[in-house]
This record gives sequence, C-alpha cells and structure tokens, in this order.
Amino acid sequence: MSDLAALAARWYDVNARDLPWRKPDTTPWGVLVSEFMLQQTPVSRVLPVWHEWLDRWPAPAGLAAVPSGEAIRAWGRLGYPRRALRLHGCAVVITGRGGTVPSTVDELLALPGIGAYTARAVAAFAYRQRHPVVDTNVRRLIARAVAGRPDAGPATTAGDLAAVERLLPAQPEAAAHASAAFMELGALVCVARTPRCAACPLAARCAWKAAAAGTLAGPAGRGPGPAGATTEPRRRQAYAGTDRQVRGLLLAVLRDATGPVPASRLDAVWPDATQRNRALSGLLVDGLVCEHAHRRYSLPGTESGSPEVASPR
Repeated sequence: MSDLAALAARWYDVNARDLPWRKPDTTPWGVLVSEFMLQQTPVSRVLPVWHEWLDRWPAPAGLAAVPSGEAIRAWGRLGYPRRALRLHGCAVVITGRGGTVPSTVDELLALPGIGAYTARAVAAFAYRQRHPVVDTNVRRLIARAVAGRPDAGPATTAGDLAAVERLLPAQPEAAAHASAAFMELGALVCVARTPRCAACPLAARCAWKAAAAGTLAGPAGRGPGPAGATTEPRRRQAYAGTDRQVRGLLLAVLRDATGPVPASRLDAVWPDATQRNRALSGLLVDGLVCEHAHRRYSLPGTESGSPEVASPR
C-alpha cells in the first residue's frame, strides 16, 4: 500500500461520514442507485430520496415493473431527471438478465447510462474490487498531493485512472477502502476553493503544500499558492431564469398530476412562451414527457389517470 493510500485509509476510518450506501449490508443495487443520484447532487439532498427509492424498490425488478414516468416522479427535485430514466433503463436490463447487478466493469459499462466512473465505483464499493475510482474530487486530490498542481486541469481519463491506480494497494478490499478514502478526502478536506490543509492526513507528503513553502501564502491561503498558483473561486452555474429552471417547473406540474394535463396548466408556470415551449420541446425529445391528443401532457407511461387530477401539496 502506498503511503498516501495508508494515510488516507486511516483518516477515513475515523472521519468518514456515516452514509447508508457505505454500510456492509447495502446491496449492489443500493450502491448503484446512490451513484446515479450523487452525480452533480449534494449528499444532503440525495439521502432522503435514496431511502425512499430503496424502500419502494429494494431490487431492480421492482423499478423495472413500473412505467419510467414513475421513476421520474420519484426522482422529485434532485435535478437532471434524465438520470431517473437511465436508472429505470438499467433496472429493466438487469431484470431481463436475471435480476443481479453485474459485478465486472465491462458488464456494468454495457448498462444504460453507466460510464467509466460509475462502473468502477459500483465494482469497487459494491463488490470490493480493485479499481481506480476517479471523480472530480479525487482528480483534484491527486493533482495536488502527487503532481503539486493546484487543480487537475482537463480530464484525461486514461491518465487519471493510471495515476490513481498506482496508489492503490494490491489487495482488492484494501484498494476499495483506499478509493473511498481518497473520495472522502477530496470531498471534505482537499476542496476546490479553501482546502483544509491543516486537517489533511496527506499534508506532510503533499507535493503542492511542499511547493508552497516560502511563498506569500500556502495552498490554504487566499494569496499565491505553489509557484504562484492561486485557487480561483469557482463560479456557480446560474439556474434562475434558465431553461433548466423552466424544465423543472414543467416537470413539477406533471409529477403532481395523476394523468395528462392540458397545455394551459403548463403555460401558467412561466410567462415567456418562447422559452417555455423550448423547454417543453427539450423534455419531449429527452423522453421525460409524453404528448397526447388535444395538447395534453404526462410523464411517460402515466397517461391512464384522470386528466388534471393533482395530488395535494
């Protein structure tokens, strides 16, 4: 085991968040659901929805048995609802192949909506295999600790995977543990804007911190970092007034309805008709909304209910 992996693993044993998908009795399906939900979404928002999904659909067959629109409805306000469609598609394929979440990276990559990160994450965290699991937080951590750079720069999948794999211990269980530790360190300590170097177990071995010695401000400061680098504040992506917001408002109407709703109900959610129609067209193209006769709309597979009957808020 590399020094960095050993240090990270010991820190993780004491400081890791108590998250349900990390518990030993969590099924591979539970891990897969968590990985879909955690993409671009904070843990605090995922937790209640993850519990609701696993209570309702504890195995892929349960989700596969309902229309995809029910997955969108249950996704609620997590954002990026196409993830719900892809997760439903995964459940359908997994159920058709016996109902067990695949254990190999190649088999996982063959499922709908699963890319390099998710496949390796499920193989490592659900099946305790030795795979480099590389997300944005891990890339930043390794760039700083190993390469001495303030950020990871453009993604290079093969290079990123190789850099992390070199740090993993040979034993699969220990490697999976180290992968989780690297992710947690990147998420909680080696953060983008104000890294908490004083609390980092890798500080004594960190190339970025070592390069900062003697500069006006170290990597945790607001001034120059190693070799004059700075940690620029990241601009948050705007949401208010965007098509994303309008899409969310339109979907909220359909999630609360038990059947198709007339276009007039959707027209009421946003005053700009051009933007509203553009957002609705995008939802139709993405398969998140279905159009019916007389300009009525519903979530896919949920058109059999009574029009305009909404569940109480």
